[in-house]
Amino acid sequence: MEGLARAEWRKSGRSGSSNMCVEVARGLDWVAVRDSKNPSGPALVFDPARFDAFLRQVRG
Repeated sequence: MEGLARAEWRKSGRSGSSNMCVEVARGLDWVAVRDSKNPSGPALVFDPARFDAFLRQVRG
């Protein structure tokens, strides 16, 4: 995926120094999620609108 290698990955500030969480990066037309324990591993890539809808559902 173009741009994923240069993506700015973020994780929740609530996770502290733990590496047991997910990281999220946003591009213009994608949102990627990866495991913080394996930053060079695979990432799941989503359409931004669908990812935002997912977050709304999770947050309730």
